[in-house]
This record gives sequence, structure tokens and C-alpha cells, in this order.
Amino acid sequence: MSETELTNFKVIIFDCYGTLADWETGIYTALQPLLARFPSSAKWTRKEALLAFTAVEKDLQRKDPSMLYRDLLAKAHGVLADGLRDIDAPASLKEFTDASQQFGASIKDWPIFPDTIDALRVLEKHYKLVILSNVDHVSFTHTHAKLSNDAAHLPVYAVPMPNPNAHWLPKATPGSRSPFSLILTAQDTGAYKPDPRGMLSALEIIQKEFGVGKEQVLVVAQSLYHDIEPSSELGVTGVWIDRQGASMGLETLGDGPKWWKRFETLGQMAEAVEAETETEA
Repeated sequence: MSETELTNFKVIIFDCYGTLADWETGIYTALQPLLARFPSSAKWTRKEALLAFTAVEKDLQRKDPSMLYRDLLAKAHGVLADGLRDIDAPASLKEFTDASQQFGASIKDWPIFPDTIDALRVLEKHYKLVILSNVDHVSFTHTHAKLSNDAAHLPVYAVPMPNPNAHWLPKATPGSRSPFSLILTAQDTGAYKPDPRGMLSALEIIQKEFGVGKEQVLVVAQSLYHDIEPSSELGVTGVWIDRQGASMGLETLGDGPKWWKRFETLGQMAEAVEAETETEA
């Protein structure tokens, strides 16, 4: 492919957490009360803490893909707490249960990368933007409002209940400033990435709703493990947002590139798209 073909695609499927939202900072911050309780975890580096957490999370996602993500986060926190418990840091079961529930609800506090919102506004001029995320409806409402730069109107960014459409098409919601044409979560697909069922479901819906085949779809994501590699195996072109300093989702980095293009930020990708557009004009 040439250097001027980003604009030949019509749809972008985004991963959210890790790509648009800084889930590593969100998770690490929310884990601090637990990590500080135990002598071993109190000494962990940020990377050690995140990798310990994600190992538990991935195991739970494989075992129970039907579990809502906020409940899965709470469960992962509890499993991590059980593994760390020792006589130096006694705690009641209720204390850990309450802390786990608070951790499961922490998604609403996870920050958005500073380049994300402006980049989305650029990219929505050129593509249909789609979310495919390992999250649940309630938790994503808060992130959706932030990504729309409209957190003051939270109810507008919740999935309609009951949903009058077969799928969540947020641009059809009155008052919505959402940049997204379609949102799919693990709650919708019944699968946690990297399970290919989520991507296959997204591609099917994109074909039905927008008349776009996978050859004109880009997967844009930070996680090689969750997004770039499994979509590559399905023949979908990937753009890797290589967020500097990231620890999670890079298990297969040494296996060789499975992506077509690489940018360090979403802002850089948006600039490249605009540059192509100006060249073609």
C-alpha cells in the first residue's frame, strides 16, 4: 500500500481502553489502596502491578465471557487481593468486597488521552467511527460522554433501554455529540477480545448498516494482543497506536509486525489523514 491510502478506507473500528482512554493510569490509580496494603505489592513497579492485574483479568475473561465488565473488574480485584493476602496485612472479607466493588466502578474515572477528542473530531469527517470494546453499557456511558466532550449530559450517552434499534447508533440520539456511528461492547457481542467473535460481529453489522466490507475497514488500537493480531488473522488492516510507556497488550510484540501503519498517538494519525486529504484535493 502507498503512503496515501489511509483515506481509501471508510470505517474505523476503535479499541477504547488503551487507545482512546488511558486505562493503564486508571487501573493503576484505582489499585493503589489494595497494593499499599501488602508488603510485596507495595514494592511493585507500575508495570509489575499492571501485568499482575491483566493476567488475572485475561483468565477471567476466558472463563466467563458473559460476565459484565464492571463485575469482572471487581472479581479480578478480589482474586488479586486473595493472592496478596498475608498475616502482615489482615483485613475483613467485607473490607475487600467493598474495595472490589469500588474498583469495578472506577471506569468512570479513567482519563482520556489528551490528543483523543480533537483527533476523533478530525477522523469523523473522513470515516464512520465504530467502538468495539471489552466493556459494559453502564460503564461505557461515562467514557462515551467524555469522548463526546459533553460529560455534563450523561444520560444522552447511555444505550437506549430498551434499544429501539438492533444496534447502538449514537448519532441517531437527539442531542448527542458523539463522534461514533456504532458502539459495540462485550455485553453486545457476548465475547471478550481477542475472541474473534466480537470482530466478526462488528464486521457483519458494519456491512449491514453502512454497506462497507472488511477491505475498507481499519482497526485502530493500542493493544496488539486484543485487537491488532486477531483482526489481522481475519484479514482486517490494522493501525497500531503505540502509546509510549504502555505495558499491557504487548505480549506478542516480538512476533513481528501485524499492523500496516504505526503512530505514537491518535493525534498523529489524524494529522496524517488530513495531510493526505490536502494532497488529494
